[in-house]
Amino acid sequence: MRDIAVFSGSAHPELAQEVCAHLGVPLSPTRVSRFANDCLEVQLQANCRERDVFLIQPLVKPVQEHLVELLLMCDAARGASAGRITVVMPHYSYARSDKKDAPRISLGGRLVADLMVAAGASRVLAVTLHSPQVHGFFSVPVDHLHALRELAAHFRRYDLSRTTVVSPDLGNAKEAAAFARMLGAQVAAGAKQRFADDRVSINSVIGDVADRDVIVLDDEIAKGSTVLELLDRLRELGPRSIRVACTHGLFADGALKRIGEQSDVLEIVCTNTVPVAAQERTDKLRILTVAPALAEAVRRIHNGESVSALFDAPRTE
Repeated sequence: MRDIAVFSGSAHPELAQEVCAHLGVPLSPTRVSRFANDCLEVQLQANCRERDVFLIQPLVKPVQEHLVELLLMCDAARGASAGRITVVMPHYSYARSDKKDAPRISLGGRLVADLMVAAGASRVLAVTLHSPQVHGFFSVPVDHLHALRELAAHFRRYDLSRTTVVSPDLGNAKEAAAFARMLGAQVAAGAKQRFADDRVSINSVIGDVADRDVIVLDDEIAKGSTVLELLDRLRELGPRSIRVACTHGLFADGALKRIGEQSDVLEIVCTNTVPVAAQERTDKLRILTVAPALAEAVRRIHNGESVSALFDAPRTE
């Protein structure tokens, strides 16, 4: 893959290294420096001229720093006459700002998409956007991957004969139903109402969970308030076992510790779309890699092949 150049920002260089290892290409160096006035400067330290450039950067804490860094990387690649610039964004945090549900609020999901295109992005490769409409915020092509294959491959090692996949809310029920079909399991969903970023109420669970092995599936876990509220409702219904799974394990403000302390939660499973600090991990945590899927998507984009064909068959162990 001679004409490809892969760069990483500072958000998740370990994932970028793993993607490059699967591609069989080197991770090109990036220099990020800060001026005395606190402004960032980015230099891509490899030739970009007429090359297919891929910039790997999830938007994770500190989100604003990593966003500006990504924008500067796009601008640097465009100024270096890159043939095409693809932003590989394993986690798009601003995707949660996707609707105008209160007066005079900003639509950050659309604004940040516009900023990336204005900075020079020709294409975007994302993983499990918060909602399908975010795809339409971009005026350039978007390849939207999901991690359900990786999660399904992990859970197939268990006896799934009495398993129910539970979505914390109806908004995520479609993804939960797709995941349940992969496992040959039943599906259920919580009736959730959100009052604030960290305050939710789940009044009931729609579906059969009594005396069944439950897998709680969400797209991301941030403060964990939704999962903890759902666990309270599930306990009232008497499941046989509980496991928790998500794509983006943000685990803010000690969420991983709080969920891990629940004695009836046997396992917490996430992917490495975002980094999880070693000191925050628990014995119950399992982190699955999405690097092979990202690498294959990058290869297909570079070669002009179908990316959607990645999902034609479920992945097996």
